[in-house]
Amino acid sequence: MPEYAVDLYYAYQAGKAGPDSQYVHYAAANMTGANRLLVGLAWPVIVLLHWMKDRHRAIELSPSNAIEIGFLLLASVYAFVILYMGRITLVDFAVLAAIFFAYVWRVRNTPKTDNPDEAEEAGPAAALTTLPIATQWAIMIGLVIVACGVILAAAEPFAEAMVSSGRVLGINEFLLIQWLAPLASEAPAVSIAILFVLANRSGNGLTAMISDKINQWTLLVGMLPLAMSVGAGTISSLPLDARQSEEFFLTAAQSLLGIALLLRLRLSIASAALLAAMFSVQVVLAFYYRNDEARTILTLTWLAWVYLVIALAVFSINGRRLVAILRTAFLSAGLRRDTRRNEA
Repeated sequence: MPEYAVDLYYAYQAGKAGPDSQYVHYAAANMTGANRLLVGLAWPVIVLLHWMKDRHRAIELSPSNAIEIGFLLLASVYAFVILYMGRITLVDFAVLAAIFFAYVWRVRNTPKTDNPDEAEEAGPAAALTTLPIATQWAIMIGLVIVACGVILAAAEPFAEAMVSSGRVLGINEFLLIQWLAPLASEAPAVSIAILFVLANRSGNGLTAMISDKINQWTLLVGMLPLAMSVGAGTISSLPLDARQSEEFFLTAAQSLLGIALLLRLRLSIASAALLAAMFSVQVVLAFYYRNDEARTILTLTWLAWVYLVIALAVFSINGRRLVAILRTAFLSAGLRRDTRRNEA
């Protein structure tokens, strides 16, 4: 919710101020930055911590995690439709929301841990399970209400502080909103994934980060025109200008590479290093060319094509695995066969 609150605030203000306002750019920047941070920073951090803790060179996923990979691929392919249209509309919201809720329905019966012997919860969750069901629900609802209240109350001052601080300090506010704001708003989700790793459930930690990417690449992207429409009081769409189109292109290309590296149902140290290195390059170039819009757009384009070329090469090498992933993700029979094979 922290990421949603900030980005939807920018989109709402964009609707009130009009399609030519800076808030349109802020909303798009925050969305693309959040999505790229997850794949380029959060995924590698989880793998690095797993290696530091157990010296394992990869995080292994279960066959059922093909569902996450398949739906993330579906959302990433649709992103190129949005890119072609040059704007995010309410139709896109309907399509992306359908993808997300289809994903939620699809994973409803999958195992909650990557090791069936590790079914017990820890920490506050363990304490909650000792209480009566009615008390559990009352406490959880109370926690959600308090958290939502705090997040919503902080969203506007935090979002506006990003803009004001950039202007006062002479730092490009677009870059602050694209990188610093998502870094703060993603911290709670990444912290939970880190706790999974420390609890010897690294597969769950990586799955949580992949699921977070699906969430933001579908619902967050789709809800931007919805928030703009509410702010404008009429049906509106989020336009993607030359800069934002290339930002969106780079984000979609990075998503495809991340998916390609997961086709073997594992994320290795080498794959994580590749994602982190390419992410670092784009951040450094963004700050280096922060005052040169034309050069920035050019570097975004070239980086996106580098991502795409590597992704397509990995897809071609793992063609059979891609077919198996899609079969498992979208066909119930395929999931049952893979589950039985894994159990055997």
